[in-house]
Amino acid sequence: MNKIAVSILNCDFGELNREINMINDSHAAWFHLDIMDGVFVPNLSFGFPVIKAVKSKASKPLDVHLMITSADRYIKEFGQAGADWLTVHYEACPHLHRTVQNIRQEGMKAGVSLNPHTPVSLLEDIIGEVDLVLLMSVNPGFGGQDFIENTYAKAAKLKEMIIKKGSRALIQVDGGVDLSNIAQLSGAGVDVFVVGSFIFRAADPMKIIRELVEKC
Repeated sequence: MNKIAVSILNCDFGELNREINMINDSHAAWFHLDIMDGVFVPNLSFGFPVIKAVKSKASKPLDVHLMITSADRYIKEFGQAGADWLTVHYEACPHLHRTVQNIRQEGMKAGVSLNPHTPVSLLEDIIGEVDLVLLMSVNPGFGGQDFIENTYAKAAKLKEMIIKKGSRALIQVDGGVDLSNIAQLSGAGVDVFVVGSFIFRAADPMKIIRELVEKC
């Protein structure tokens, strides 16, 4: 069954408990937490205290996306903070296989993310080792950007690779996902849809989440 992962980057942090409870009560499957260091991407987000706060209230898994350099230094800490899924960027990990192993050794599911310009063919030798591949459908760093149309073809190509290699990896897409494109993305093989600003800008976020689930 396809999943909606609600990105809390665009939530009202002044009402974090309320936002967490809304996601708990919704049809969403995961919480999605974007961690940015201002180096790998031109933005800063939040760190371990927020992850721990969300974990203490969340009734659903925490899907943590690291948009940072030197991710290996913090793998254990992210596991201790409550991450269930931990995704690192291909572009930021020179020893990706070792990084994936370290994530799994800390009891988390391991994901790898690709920026829009990075071809999926580069994952051919590791696709059997990862639990999730996150395709960025916008340039990482900021919410609310326009969806990059090439993502459909990229997801379909990745799905072919996963099947050919006998991998169990899920395909996740993050950036510009809404009711206008989620069905087509699902048809291209996407399993998990990260949605943030489209949900939190809505008058009725729970209704939007339900509609997204119905369409995917």
